[in-house]
Amino acid sequence: MENYIVSARKYRPSTFDSVVGQTALTTTLKNAIRTQKLAHAYLFCGPRGVGKTTCARIFAKTINCQHLTPEGEACNECESCRAFNEQRSYNIHELDAASNNSVEDIRSLIEQVRIPPQIGNYKVYIIDEVHMLSQAAFNAFLKTLEEPPHHAIFILATTEKHKILPTILSRCQIYDFNRITVHDTVEHLLYVAGKEGIQAEPEALNVIAQKADGGMRDALSIFDQVVSFTQGNVTYQSVIANLNVLDYEYYFRMTDLVLENKVTDAMLLFNSILGKGFEGSHFINGLAAHFRDLLVSRDEATLPLLEVGDSIRQRYREQAARCEPKFLYRAMKLCNDCDLNYRASKNKRLLVEITLIQLAQLTAPDDDAPGCGHGPKQVIKPIFTPQTQTQQASAPAGSPAPQPQPQAEAQTARPSAQDRPANAPATQPGNPADAQPAAKKAPTLKRGNSLGVSIKQPHQETPKGTTPDAGTAPTPETQEKRPFTEQDLRRCWLEFTNRLPVEEAANAGRMKAMTPHLLDERTFEIVVDNEIVEKYIREMIPQVEAYLQQQLHNSAIMMTVRVSAPKEVVKAYNRMEQYQLMNRKNPMLQRLSEEFELEFS
Repeated sequence: MENYIVSARKYRPSTFDSVVGQTALTTTLKNAIRTQKLAHAYLFCGPRGVGKTTCARIFAKTINCQHLTPEGEACNECESCRAFNEQRSYNIHELDAASNNSVEDIRSLIEQVRIPPQIGNYKVYIIDEVHMLSQAAFNAFLKTLEEPPHHAIFILATTEKHKILPTILSRCQIYDFNRITVHDTVEHLLYVAGKEGIQAEPEALNVIAQKADGGMRDALSIFDQVVSFTQGNVTYQSVIANLNVLDYEYYFRMTDLVLENKVTDAMLLFNSILGKGFEGSHFINGLAAHFRDLLVSRDEATLPLLEVGDSIRQRYREQAARCEPKFLYRAMKLCNDCDLNYRASKNKRLLVEITLIQLAQLTAPDDDAPGCGHGPKQVIKPIFTPQTQTQQASAPAGSPAPQPQPQAEAQTARPSAQDRPANAPATQPGNPADAQPAAKKAPTLKRGNSLGVSIKQPHQETPKGTTPDAGTAPTPETQEKRPFTEQDLRRCWLEFTNRLPVEEAANAGRMKAMTPHLLDERTFEIVVDNEIVEKYIREMIPQVEAYLQQQLHNSAIMMTVRVSAPKEVVKAYNRMEQYQLMNRKNPMLQRLSEEFELEFS
């Protein structure tokens, strides 16, 4: 029985030109060898399976070759090349730092460095996974790495460059290996399949390349696994079944359902995906990538970013033509938010289903039809509804009855005191010329009504010399004397702090912690703990007074500020402390939270 060799070993590159996906690095190394400008230490870093150790071996073989080709490659005919190919060369030493990471191992290596090569010009020491060396081993290696013998060259390889000491990095030429692209991986797999006489579909190899995530060794290992499963006929469906990969077809179907606003069918499709054993996070990540691929498929300039087969590429272009960019932007944002919240969610399936419902709403018509997935519209309605009967009863005799109009139209039609020309005559009740404008005014409650004023109709002053009509706002004299409590004052104080701009967030937080206290029926006091805050609050007094006078309907409100006395405690309670104070005042609050198992957030 012939010994089987896995593809990753059988088709391991032996020359610089056969290295896949690292053209820039191999060209640099070949030029350095051709011009005899060799460094004493190199650091090859990058993801696993991209060719770091392979390039190190090719480099060691090439610098000892006695008859280089014009392209800068090893001849494979001299004694040094034959010894390397037969794995009996004494000029190349490999050390696995993962298992030889002690000081004694490094000292043994240093002793070997002193011995010159028997054949060739250089002795090359390849230290793989060098980041696994201990701190003491790194320190013992520093001096030799900085000033080795002229015949010694060190090549360090690692997947985690950030774990290597800066003193080591400064002594090496650093070569960063890139992940191998999907296109290069597919091309190499087609070459291997042709050499082995295996029938393989390009779409199937594309799935293998994406599964390998830029590592050629992983791609060849997956390829061997699929070949064993399919017995030499690698198809797209066989790869999907063997690797348990979510098919593109699911994402195309889900996108079609979302575009058609079919929430029920989308949830059923997601249920079938879960039934096949796929995690919700895997599906939502794939859906986000699908929307990204649709986005890049819309433009010829970004089409090269789509790393799929030709047949699937055409399907992407067809579906992308039916997707608006605005929809794709929002869809990617929703999928990304779902992915971020997935780990913290206790009901992961519900989180994904809510995301699917939101995706189906992106292109849905703006209605509240049952089954469309929309929530009820949140419309703030006025507290008090104008009553036409009250208007008619209070209107002067002989004047036409006002017709009911929408609130927004009434507000637009009603001129303010500032907009009225200075020379305009004052209106008097009962004047026939003023009957039509009076009908357009939005009626509000009388001052005598104890219910209050509509929150949608702001108070407007009536100019002096005019008599307010029935149902209009109260006079300024009555409004200025409206009483208020300390609770009303604190409520309006918090409303003012919430209206401050974003750049004043820090000062707004300080003001929220302050508590205004009434000194008399129109004056209140703010106590601060230092002069800097006092200066800022004093600058805010005109704005605060104007806001409170408008909201509390009392133009006599005055504000004072003072710094607290040395022994006076000015404590700003946080939300938890306020909750504890409320518990001490009302023990039933604690009983309520325990009864309903409420938690403080």
